[in-house]
Amino acid sequence: MKLHCEVEVISRHLPALGLRNRGKGVRAVLSLCQQTSRSQPPVRAFLLISTLKDKRGTRYEAISSSLKGFLSAMRLAHRGCNVDTPVSTLTPVKTSEFENFKTKMVITSKKDYPLSKNFPYSLEHLQTSYCGLVRVDMRMLCLKSLRKLDLSHNHIKKLPATIGDLIHLQELNLNDNHLESFSVALCHSTLQKSLRSLDLSKNKIKALPVQFCQLQELKNLKLDDNELIQFPCKIGQLINLRFLSAARNKLPFLPSEFRNLSLEYLDLFGNTFEQPKVLPVIKLQAPLTLLESSARTILHNRIPYGSHIIPFHLCQDLDTAKICVCGRFCLNSFIQGTTTMNLHSVAHTVVLVDNLGGTEAPIISYFCSLGCYVNSSDMLK
Repeated sequence: MKLHCEVEVISRHLPALGLRNRGKGVRAVLSLCQQTSRSQPPVRAFLLISTLKDKRGTRYEAISSSLKGFLSAMRLAHRGCNVDTPVSTLTPVKTSEFENFKTKMVITSKKDYPLSKNFPYSLEHLQTSYCGLVRVDMRMLCLKSLRKLDLSHNHIKKLPATIGDLIHLQELNLNDNHLESFSVALCHSTLQKSLRSLDLSKNKIKALPVQFCQLQELKNLKLDDNELIQFPCKIGQLINLRFLSAARNKLPFLPSEFRNLSLEYLDLFGNTFEQPKVLPVIKLQAPLTLLESSARTILHNRIPYGSHIIPFHLCQDLDTAKICVCGRFCLNSFIQGTTTMNLHSVAHTVVLVDNLGGTEAPIISYFCSLGCYVNSSDMLK
């Protein structure tokens, strides 16, 4: 269905921002369309505005049920038929009938949670704490302007991958939930470019995927009171990280790339750090296997790889490859040594590791060859 007319698109947000629309009507074709696919059922209708400069058109989803009723009434009126639905009288519209340009909503009790109506689409900050949520409400994922999402103090066990579709999300608070993992899909989403602050405290997380280190815009990371037994091996890639708190976990040691961090604040109090082992673990192969040699070549030359090129399990091996103190990579052929590191070398402010006033923690180091191990033997003393 098409209508040839003059169209002027006006944002309803402009008056709330103290702005006026400076555009003017242009000749356009207004179409009521429905996208169809052979493999999928038809989706709901949408409006398409096409102009001479934009022949493909701009799509506006017609998602409101009231809009459907309005168009049906218009069609009956055009035909000269009686309109069954209530028709408005010629009276001024009340101020309360206009939707406020609401950017923040805070809900801290279950009785106030909106079960029958949608959240305002203009929200930039949404907090729904102490609401007894067992899953993320999918209506939240339609809030495309959302910058801060606080779901703390609920019972959420799993995060939907579609949280990664919130392209402006900068702060995500999941403190005090029942999470057991952080999905790889979220690590590959647009959160890589937007997420600045993440709070996963008071959950049941035992490990974070190595892909977690692709969230390279992270500045604040809270992991307190979980069941962490290790940090991601490539945690040193979080080059913008400034605040890291992982107190009261089960960390026995720190990964070698922990040395690459540059933090302002670090809290590792209450972890079960082990004493450094006197003897190294030797897993050298002579000669190197074809797999080891190929893996080192791919990583050293930064050759792109993925599950569409090589088997998935090989991708996992490459993702978790060790890095020698000399900077070279090693897969299954290496020497592993443990030493202690003063945490002040990576952070300006350090919370004491234990009640004895210590600021040192064990760290694992890897050596790709016997020569590297001998040359670096001083660091293991």
